[in-house]
Order: sequence, then C-alpha cells, then structure tokens
Amino acid sequence: MTHTANSPASDRSGMCCLVKGQVAFAGSGPGDPDLLTLKVARDLQEADVILFDRLVSSEILALAGAQTLLEDVGKEGFGPSMSQAEICARMTAHALAGKKVVRLKSGDPTIFGRLDEELTACEEAGVAYQIMPGITAASAAVAAIGQSLTQRGRNSSVRFLTGHDMRGFADQDWAALARPGEVAAIYMGKKSARFVQGRLIMHGANRATPVTIVENASRADQRVLETTLDHLPMDLAEAGFDGPALTFFGLAPRQSAAALYDLNMELA
Repeated sequence: MTHTANSPASDRSGMCCLVKGQVAFAGSGPGDPDLLTLKVARDLQEADVILFDRLVSSEILALAGAQTLLEDVGKEGFGPSMSQAEICARMTAHALAGKKVVRLKSGDPTIFGRLDEELTACEEAGVAYQIMPGITAASAAVAAIGQSLTQRGRNSSVRFLTGHDMRGFADQDWAALARPGEVAAIYMGKKSARFVQGRLIMHGANRATPVTIVENASRADQRVLETTLDHLPMDLAEAGFDGPALTFFGLAPRQSAAALYDLNMELA
C-alpha cells in the first residue's frame, strides 16, 4: 500500500507500482530468490536506486535492473555500521531528486528492521512511501526443520525476540517463557546465547528444553544445529556459525525433516 506524506496512515491510494519520488520499503525474504514476492521482484527491476541491507543475498541483488544504482547501507551487529541518520538522509535525498527508490531489507521490513525511523524520515521530508512485506527468517527457518510455530495443545502464541537489543531483551517476561510448551524465535541471538540460557534456567526452565539454531535459512549453505538449553552455549560455540542465524527455543527438528536435510547434504 502507498502512503502520501501529508495524509494519515489510514489513507491509501491503492497504487501498486513504484513511482518517481517515492520510497518502497521492501522485504527481500531470507535469501532464496524463489521466496521473493512478485511485487518486490518487479520493483527491483523498475527502481532507479536500491539501498540494501547487509544480509540481502547476492542472488536477489542480481535481479535489479541493469541501470539501477545499488547502494550498500548495511548495519552489522557489534561491528561497523552506517549510521541510521545517514541512511535516512540518502534515502530521502534520492526520493526528493525524483528517483524511484527501493529500501531493501532482509526478511520482512516490519520485523526488527528499524522501519519506524525510516518511515518517520520520509514523513518529515514529505516523501511518499509504500511497504512491501517479505518472508521473515522465523518462517523460513521453521519450514527448514519441518515444524510449526504454533501447535494446538502445545502453544497458542510465539514470541519474536531480538538478541541484538540487549536493553529491551533483558526486560522480557522470562518466567512466562520458561513455562513448558512455550516457543520463541530469537533473531540475532548467537552472542546472547549464554545470557538467554542463564535467564531461562534462573526462572525455572527445564534444561532439557529443545533449542534449534538455523543458520542461513533457505540458502544453499543452510545449516541446522539441534541442541538443548543446557548445552546451548557450548554446542553453538563448537558449531562455529558465522552467518545470520535464527534460534528456536522450545522446538526441535521434526525427524523426517532432519533426515531429508541429511540426505540433501550427502547428495550436495
């Protein structure tokens, strides 16, 4: 949906195509180009400028138009990053210059994507925008292990947490999450694994609770680590994951999915 900068968020023009002087906040999904929406794929071809995040895959960037300008504005957790202010300034400057701008974010832009700051920048600059969803990492990762985020009789809700924002992360309701049957999808949680383990055990979580980490979900180099809360930090350190990873607390791979994954690895 498209929003004009001078109208309430509830006013929608129904425009479906990327236009000059507009920013499209697009979700690139988990990395597999086959999981990209048709709308995002089309707009990548039509864009004058694409400002992309660090985790957007090269296969998806290859779908950009031949004349499209690609700008890397990626952030890296606990590493060098472009400031949010500079990202917003570049994005709005291109739009105000009459460019068709795609702000390409990994996964879904509405989940841990710093979307609100950039929407505010558009509104303050008088730039129209639209938001195009993508498949978030939790959806791709849970499909990779043959599981469901919710299950009747087990859990009727699932928590999406981010291990990167430690200030907000520390304020979670750990006692509720530690109850049997609870499920959480933890984004960017590799560095916070020991903290998570400690908080959950301190609040009574069973040390044998299954934990699954999926690295590079949906991509050719996807890897899956099956462990327990008790062994989480040690097993994760031994696995040596260096790519983006999604941690599931309370979920183990379905056996048939794990067997298929092992077979595919043998055939690769």
